[in-house]
Amino acid sequence: MRVIWFDIDSMRPDHFGCYGYHRDITPNMDRIARQGVRFNRCYVNSSPCVPSRASFMSGRFGIHHGALTHWGPGSEFRFPGIDKYDTFAPLLPRYLRENGYRTVSFSSFADRHLANWFYAGWEEFNTSTLKRGDETADEVNAAVLPWLERNGASENYFLHIQYWDPHRNYEPPQAYFDALRDQPAPDWPDAGAIREHAANYGPFAATELYPARDGTPPNELMPARIDTVEDFKQFVDGYDASIRYMDDRIGEVFSVLDRLGVLDDVAIVISADHGESMGEQGIYGDHVSASEPVHNVPLIIRWPGVTPPDRSHDGLLYNVDVHPTLCELLGLPVPQGWDGESFTDALRGEPWAGRPYLVWDHCLYTCQRAVRTPEWLYIRNYHPGLFPWDDVMLYDMRVDRRMTRNLIKDKPEVARDLDGVLNDWLQQNLGPGSMPDPMGEVIRTGPFKYVRLEPWLARLRAKGRTGDADRIVARLHDGHGCQ
Repeated sequence: MRVIWFDIDSMRPDHFGCYGYHRDITPNMDRIARQGVRFNRCYVNSSPCVPSRASFMSGRFGIHHGALTHWGPGSEFRFPGIDKYDTFAPLLPRYLRENGYRTVSFSSFADRHLANWFYAGWEEFNTSTLKRGDETADEVNAAVLPWLERNGASENYFLHIQYWDPHRNYEPPQAYFDALRDQPAPDWPDAGAIREHAANYGPFAATELYPARDGTPPNELMPARIDTVEDFKQFVDGYDASIRYMDDRIGEVFSVLDRLGVLDDVAIVISADHGESMGEQGIYGDHVSASEPVHNVPLIIRWPGVTPPDRSHDGLLYNVDVHPTLCELLGLPVPQGWDGESFTDALRGEPWAGRPYLVWDHCLYTCQRAVRTPEWLYIRNYHPGLFPWDDVMLYDMRVDRRMTRNLIKDKPEVARDLDGVLNDWLQQNLGPGSMPDPMGEVIRTGPFKYVRLEPWLARLRAKGRTGDADRIVARLHDGHGCQ
């Protein structure tokens, strides 16, 4: 079997046409969705990039693989084995290779994050460039397309292709940006929401879009800050133009496979390492919390001879649930040590309910865990980082998918039940013989990686936001482990 996994960085599912987006920016990926099955409620167990791709490699939750942040305490990937590889929870590419598949990756992720464990098990690994994630989809395809010309018609390969273009800073070709000028932006955030977002004093907030810079946009396409709906349109146009540019490059991959006569015989998986905030919680264009838009990712699977055309499912599932499903479809035994549960029935068009709930976490800019049920999203804040969010948050996702109203005081019984679910999940996953929870190390040292505490306080004070800086300090010293 030929399998291609498209691994897209920072991709929101609701910016696909097949997920209902009003802009036509994903025609090539939408075509695959019409031929297969789309999952509306797929979520990564751990975000952002390093934790999520550690789950991609290991098939395990972040609480087990250990890499909950990008570097430092709490980031150590718990390699499966000491002097030899553990067959109980094998790495995905190594396991497939051991079972006769040629495993090939085109990705600069390991180089970008110095995550050498990501190289393990691949028969071939190509970083495309030395730009460490700043390469364009054209530069990725410059390596991918020749490989496909030589090998695309061969049998039994697992090809992993990663594209970075939707990751900020958005820098699409001007023509792609211009093509969106007359197309309306999403109808939220509206002017009222944007005014409220000005109160958020954390990185990537409406008035702090570029925390690594002095407020200057990274390119002429982007606004300096978001004060109006016109500013937001300019910002989201950059994101959407980047997606459309990438989708055209994915179309080039399909064209090569079609010319080789094998496109209809290739199994295709389209997914992402995490999503991207576009105003939710006052954050624009990044991934800083255990929120819905950060953890919700696209999942589109077209499997020849298995998937019925143009189906969708609303059941809850994790990114790691793809691993046992992949094995079942390939006729391979499912390793017992993986955390995923197969959803092969859903791909075959048979009844499938999904998981009753999910638990996920984020440990780069904040330390949070969340419980997601079909109705509710409950978030517990263990360390707020540099953000003003409440210690506990509860959202009714049936009517408030933008997470605009915290119902923690209105629905204490719901919060209590979901907190019990979270505690039960922790007990199950930190049982006898388990390694310590890696989140504890991040809480102890603080989730201040790309944006450090003291420089951020100085930045706020220099802008006349001394009160906001004082609120951060007071909150951290009030029991959240300021280091």
